[in-house]
Amino acid sequence: MQMNDSQRIPASLNQVWAALNDPDVLKQCIPGCQSLEVTGPNEMTATVIFKVGPVKATFGGKVTLSDLDPPNSYRISGEGSGGVAGFAKGGALVRLESEGADMTILHYEVDAQIGGKLAQLGARLINSTATKLAGEFFKSFAEVVSARAEAS
Repeated sequence: MQMNDSQRIPASLNQVWAALNDPDVLKQCIPGCQSLEVTGPNEMTATVIFKVGPVKATFGGKVTLSDLDPPNSYRISGEGSGGVAGFAKGGALVRLESEGADMTILHYEVDAQIGGKLAQLGARLINSTATKLAGEFFKSFAEVVSARAEAS
């Protein structure tokens, strides 16, 4: 499954880049995120409670940042296991575009794969849930970064 979109964020390019690399901001914005901890350069571990239709599971996994081009773009990738619910893995190519001193456009291209019990729920339900979760993350991210930019 793949999707792409963009989000306008009323903050400078550098403020948005800093937030994209801040585990506290990411944890706050990832739907269902229980923990997100830095484990090494460009690596984090995460625990996320994920619900798709009737299946609810806690996923534990690893998040990696790669293809870093500060402050313009990076790839964020993750994979996790939810026990009997199955597995999820995917990533997003995130690209920032400055539109003036206090406006940044965040472009993203997301790809995801799932397996196990989750995959049996049907592509339409999975796609709509994934689209909703990605939308929630980027909307929340824009709100958090915007509030931080206003405060500084």
